[in-house]
Amino acid sequence: MKAYVVEREALIHNIQAIRRFAGPVPIWGVLKGNGYGIGLAPFSKILYENGIDRFAVTEVKEVEQLRALYPDAPILMLRSTADPAEINDLLDLNAILTVGSYETAVAVNGIAAERSAMAEVHLCIDTGMGRFGFLPEELDKIVSVYEFMKSLAVTGIFTHFHSAFCNEKATKQQYERFTELIGKINEAGYETGMAHCCNSHAFVRHPEMHMDAVRIGSAFLGRLSFKERLGLKKIGYAECTIDALRTIPKGQTIGYGAGFKAKAPIKVAVIGLGWYNGFTAERENDLWRKRDCLRNILKNIRYFFFPRKVLVSVGGKKCRVLGHVGMVHAVVDVNDIDCAVGDPVVAQVNALYIKGLRVLYR
Repeated sequence: MKAYVVEREALIHNIQAIRRFAGPVPIWGVLKGNGYGIGLAPFSKILYENGIDRFAVTEVKEVEQLRALYPDAPILMLRSTADPAEINDLLDLNAILTVGSYETAVAVNGIAAERSAMAEVHLCIDTGMGRFGFLPEELDKIVSVYEFMKSLAVTGIFTHFHSAFCNEKATKQQYERFTELIGKINEAGYETGMAHCCNSHAFVRHPEMHMDAVRIGSAFLGRLSFKERLGLKKIGYAECTIDALRTIPKGQTIGYGAGFKAKAPIKVAVIGLGWYNGFTAERENDLWRKRDCLRNILKNIRYFFFPRKVLVSVGGKKCRVLGHVGMVHAVVDVNDIDCAVGDPVVAQVNALYIKGLRVLYR
C-alpha cells in the first residue's frame, strides 16, 4: 500500500508553536488545495481542536465542506468572485466574501439586496501580487464601497505578499502601501475592520506586520523555504513497499535516459513510488528574469560538481535512488542491506504534490 502519512503529534507541535508566536493575534487557518494536500476535513479538525477556529479557502466546495463541520466558524472565501451562482452559494453558507474590485462589490451588493440580506465582506487590496484586489490608487472606488454599498458589511481588509520568503525590501514596500491606504480610508471616516497581510513566511519573518490577524497555511506543515525560528517540524512522509529485488549486472543501465550505469554488479530494490506520487516533484520554474536564469545555471553547475543524491529509508537505513525517478516507480541501491520484497520504504514528499496516495493520520 502506498500512502502519505501525516504525523499528528508533529502537526499539533507546529500549531502550538505558531499560536505561541502569534500571541493574542487571531489566526486564519488557510486550507486551500484540499488542506495543502493532507485532507481538508481531518486537517481542519486538528486545527479546530487546538484553538484555530477560523478558516480561509479559495473554492465554494471547500466552504461547503467546512460549513457542514463547523456551523458557526468564520469562513473567509479568499478568491474575489462576481459570479452570481457562487455569490448566492456563499451567502447561503454564511461565508465572508472577498471583494477585490468595484464590479465585484456591485455584484455582491446587488444580490444581497435582492435577498434582503447583508453580505459580510473583506476588501482585497493589490499591493503588488497582481491577482485580485483594488489598487491602492483606487481610493475613490474603495471609499464608494463603504459609502454606497448598503448591503455590504465590510468587516476586514487584506493584502497578500508576493516575496515574503525571499525579498524583505519588497515585502516592506507592500506593507507600507497597505497601511498607508488604511490610513487614508480612516481619514475618509471609515473603519476597515480586521486588517491582515501576513502569510506563513511573513508571519515568521515580520512579526511587526501581524496587524489584526494572520493567515497561516504551509507553516502548519513545517514546510517553509527558509530556516525559521519556531522549531517547526515537517509533518509527513510517503510510505510504500519494495515491489521487487534484482541484481543488476555490470554495464546495465537504469531508468529513462539511462541515467545510471552500473560499474559493478549491484543489488537494487524497485519501489512503488514515483513523480506522479510527488516523489522528487518540485514546483515548476516559471520565472525567466535574468537573475532567475542565472540562479538556475549556477544550481546546475553545482550539481555537475556535487551530484544531487535522492535518498529513501529502507529498514531505517538511508539508500540512494539510482537513475531517474519514474512515474510510479523508482530504483534504489540496497546492495549493503538485508531487505525483502514487501519491506516498508519511507521517503520525503511534499504533500502539495501528492497524487495517487492515500492520506493517513497517525
